[in-house]
Amino acid sequence: MTERANRSDVTRVNAADKTNFTIDVDPIMRGTIAAETIVSGFKPAVLRGYGIVVDLAGTGSRTAPAPIRAQVLQDLARLGFGSDGHTNLPNPEELLNSPNTAIVAVEGVVPPGAVKGAHFDLRVYAVPGSATTSLEGGRLAYVDLRPGPFRVGSQQSKLMATGKGPVVVNPFSTPNAVEKDNIDRLVGRVLDGGTVQEDLVIRLRLATPSHNRAKVIEAAVNSSFPPELGFKEPTARGRTDELIDIAVPPSYQDKTDDFVQLLRHAPVQLSDNSRLALSVQKGLLANPGSAEGARWRWQVLGKQALPMIQELYDYSEEQPRFAALTAGAALGDPLAVKPLEDLAISGDRSLRVRAIRLLGDMNSNPSIDMVLRPLLDDEDLDIRLEAYDALAKRADPAIRRIDVDGKFLLDLVPSKTALVYVIQTGKPRIAIFGGEGTVKMPLTVREWDGRLILRGDEGEERIDVFYRPADGREPQRMTMAPNLPEIAYFFGHGESRTAAPSGLGLSYSDTISALHGIWRQGYANADFRAQQDRLLAEIMRTEPITRADDRPDFDSESANSTDPSLAGLPMNSQNPEPAAPTGLEPGSRPADTVPR
Repeated sequence: MTERANRSDVTRVNAADKTNFTIDVDPIMRGTIAAETIVSGFKPAVLRGYGIVVDLAGTGSRTAPAPIRAQVLQDLARLGFGSDGHTNLPNPEELLNSPNTAIVAVEGVVPPGAVKGAHFDLRVYAVPGSATTSLEGGRLAYVDLRPGPFRVGSQQSKLMATGKGPVVVNPFSTPNAVEKDNIDRLVGRVLDGGTVQEDLVIRLRLATPSHNRAKVIEAAVNSSFPPELGFKEPTARGRTDELIDIAVPPSYQDKTDDFVQLLRHAPVQLSDNSRLALSVQKGLLANPGSAEGARWRWQVLGKQALPMIQELYDYSEEQPRFAALTAGAALGDPLAVKPLEDLAISGDRSLRVRAIRLLGDMNSNPSIDMVLRPLLDDEDLDIRLEAYDALAKRADPAIRRIDVDGKFLLDLVPSKTALVYVIQTGKPRIAIFGGEGTVKMPLTVREWDGRLILRGDEGEERIDVFYRPADGREPQRMTMAPNLPEIAYFFGHGESRTAAPSGLGLSYSDTISALHGIWRQGYANADFRAQQDRLLAEIMRTEPITRADDRPDFDSESANSTDPSLAGLPMNSQNPEPAAPTGLEPGSRPADTVPR
């Protein structure tokens, strides 16, 4: 039997019916890739994992929640600990049972599109349920880092990074003074300690699936970012009618966040860039609030946009003018240097800071260096520090850089105003402004319960130093020069090529603590400042804290990660770390005990 179809009942499907989502963009963004796609991997990623800190001075703990301990033991075995082929590595159980070892939770934030080998800072803290009393002086031996919440066993997501390095506890703490002050020694940082193990995927997803449109967008991306020398892979490669994979070009591998912004603002239709730049200029003048989008659009259009950008270098309104100067500086326009120099010298405070940063990112130019150097003596401390950061980034020869035994960098900054500036992100670094910064004599400094004693009489050219290491080694008696650069180098530098030691060989954290002690007791003819610790703020901003029941650490149905006693572990709403159970001594629950 046959039946004729009723064509009036047929539902026709067109492209509009297959729309994944809609995108509403600022008028100045029309015609860009961001108007037709969204970028996955556009935001920074928070990575987490459990690892171990070693080399502690008896302040570690053999107790930890059983599932976490089991996961760490499994990771150590995978790395070769205790195997016959690695006789130099200790047995995992013996390592975790040592009072010099602590199991820790580690967090870090990687920028969007970070490539393999990129480094980032880590935040380290003792796991709840542990009896660890301090991470001071320790070294993060290893950690595997994965996106998402802390998990163990089969629930773990894909490995994306690893971490290791010395742990820096609050640099103003007194070493080994546990419970004698209010400093939290269970939390520390490993500067530049995280290493990305594979490229973070950047992918475009079309709002309306279409093979033809995907090909157009792929061609537009590859036109804006053509293959670079020695890099054969195209920047964009279509996968489906709605997905396009993006590879970060080598020239942007240290600034992947900038690349993502340029990618979003690239034009879809290939046409005259000068005409597009003029259109962006008109849109900006009509709506100054779109300054941020305008500067990225100009920047991706390249040097053909410079004539339209240059017309606004002296524009009366601040937003269009600074958008033009920002784009001009990024494109290396020499004509942008003078207006930026004028802003850096005499603009209002916020514009001065932004202008100095832009000048610091520009190509080599003696004129820029000559303008920035006098700002090292500016009355405003923030301006002085921004000028230093810009000159350091430009590798200006006026700043003398010394590598102290690979532990930290010591920058000697020419300035009339003496200052000790501690950098707490990226490569460990101490900057001392005023190369002749001295200490007041006579001097008597007693730090760390008498383990470090400095004495000097007025008129003497050397300071007597007594130092007794915390690990029980023989005390050292030496002398050092009474000026801050020499003192900082002496504290961090260890043994020289000769048999006699030429310094105390302190860690970065202990060096800062000792310098801070000299300043705190009023003997330093210099101010003391530390860079704000931005890592925790970045973690909080990137991924808000969730409730404990929204992010279970353990799977109640998994045999290798089951621990009912950990259910409902309380979370401190003011701190991203899980709070230890109250009213119980560490190790008092079955889940927290370790069989002997």
